[in-house]
Amino acid sequence: MNLPISLEFFPTKTPEGAEKLRVVRQELHTLKPQFCSVTFGAGGSTQDGTLQTVREIMAEGCAAAPHLSCIGQTADSIRERLTAYTQAGVKRIVALRGDLPSGYGSGGEFRYASDLVAFVRAETGQQFHIEVAAYPETHPQAKSPLADLDAFAAKVQAGADSGITQYFFNSDAYFRYLDDLEKIGITTPIVPGIMPITSSTQLMRFSDACGAEIPRWIRMRLQAFGDDTASIKAFGLDVVTDLCEQLRAVGVPGLHLYTMNQSAATLAICERLGLGDHYRA
Repeated sequence: MNLPISLEFFPTKTPEGAEKLRVVRQELHTLKPQFCSVTFGAGGSTQDGTLQTVREIMAEGCAAAPHLSCIGQTADSIRERLTAYTQAGVKRIVALRGDLPSGYGSGGEFRYASDLVAFVRAETGQQFHIEVAAYPETHPQAKSPLADLDAFAAKVQAGADSGITQYFFNSDAYFRYLDDLEKIGITTPIVPGIMPITSSTQLMRFSDACGAEIPRWIRMRLQAFGDDTASIKAFGLDVVTDLCEQLRAVGVPGLHLYTMNQSAATLAICERLGLGDHYRA
């Protein structure tokens, strides 16, 4: 059984980085992703880079979904972004609350992602397929797990079409999350976000920042490998592939891979899973 896959990239800050990312994308386009999402920095700090990267991805023949975060933004600035995305031919966006960059004193005109979703729908109708974030292990700033479920429900009620999760390594957290949402009447498709494991220090730093839980057995194994990057990557490939197999077995709507602007780990995972036209040929 094949699964739709999507990929995430972040805009680069230098011409050299942009060229490296083009090479990475060419390697990953062989997977025939459903779309590629492109992140949007805190307070919109990379918004021009986001649009440029989106344009390049679309010119390469793949659908692109820019992130759009609303914290620190005004209605006019969001409207300007929507106009630019419309003119670029974008059909899908990832609507997020986002984080304020350091030094910002005000949150702007939007408090929550649900406010942004409602605004996009009011401004553009059904023009965009709207993805929103989902947190199987609860958003780190949520008052409670129930409040976090209600926050996702509010995004759906505002007009979101589907969700993409924060990455996780415990499939039970994802399954329980879907069950809990169904109990409050939410059956919106939610695609698991998948983080390849290539560096233990990087993974632990990201996970501590975003509230993603690294199961103790995984953390201990990674720490035991020390600086042995080959063993870390081999172990990570086994762990993540097994997670994807568990998810595929219950019929998830797709997999969203956080590439970190690298191709090797994502290609290896998809090869193990037999995903993408490149591996079915």
